[in-house]
Parts: sequence; C-alpha cells; structure tokens
Amino acid sequence: MSKTKILMITAVFSLLVSGYVFASIDVYPFKNQQLEQRFNHLTEVLRCPKCQNNNLADSNAELAKALKDIIFEKIQAGESDAQIITYLKQRYGDFISYQPPFNYKTLVIWVGPFLLLILGAMGIFKYASNRQTVNAKSDVETETDTEQREKLAQWAQDFEQDSNSSEDKS
Repeated sequence: MSKTKILMITAVFSLLVSGYVFASIDVYPFKNQQLEQRFNHLTEVLRCPKCQNNNLADSNAELAKALKDIIFEKIQAGESDAQIITYLKQRYGDFISYQPPFNYKTLVIWVGPFLLLILGAMGIFKYASNRQTVNAKSDVETETDTEQREKLAQWAQDFEQDSNSSEDKS
C-alpha cells in the first residue's frame, strides 16, 4: 500500500473512533455510600419513558439523564424512595414503574397473560376433542361404507337375477 492510502485509512479510523472520546459518564457526588446505593436502586427499578425497554440506569436518552438528575436532587434533599417514585409516577404515569399497581388502567397487564393462558388451554382442549370426534367419525364412516358396498353388491345381484329371469320368460 502506498503511504497516502495508509494515511487516509488512519485518518478515517481516527475520526470514527474519536466519537467515543466525547462520550461522557455522569458522575453524581454523594455524601455517603447509602445514598449512592439508593440512587442506583431507583435508577434500576424505574423505566425510561422514552426507551421503554431500558431502566434509567441503562438508558442514554436525554430524558433519562434529566430523570437521574431529578432523582439525585431529591435524594440530596432527603426525600424517601417512595416520595421520589410517587413524584415521578405523577409526572410520567404508572408506566415509569416496572411494578405497576393493580387498577383499571393496568388491568390488561395483570389479567391479560392469564386470559391468554386460559384461551390457549381451551383451544388445545377443543382441538384435541375435535381430533377424537374426527377419528370416531372416520371409523363409523368406514363401517357405513362397508355396509353400503354390501347393499350395493346385493342390489346388483338382485338386479342381474331379475334381468336374467325376465330374459328367460321372453
């Protein structure tokens, strides 16, 4: 490779990697280890409203950063975990919690899986009972088909005998 190609590849690689240099890590100065543990616990049990599948600790969204700042300020002000969670639920709804309360708004979340389980079990039971009915019907149809064939053969014999006897008379 020529020297210019190597320099170009190095420059492009440096530009791509340089984005990580600007990434920041939020550091919150706590007075003691207990307050830091409370902060970490709250950011793990509360969901990011923007990301929806991440908790606040794992989210890099601006909204998650703002919520972490609020939690930090409220912990520094001496508020309890319950007070902080209540405040955030009032602003962002029950969705912010991974443990939503049981009420009419969250009824589907709590009852839905059980309804799906019951409907699935009923579907499997109905399918199994239909299979038994179909198998029983196929056995009956086989017997009926045999009886009909025998009757048809008997009718054909009777017809032949009648036609032979009418030919004899003529």
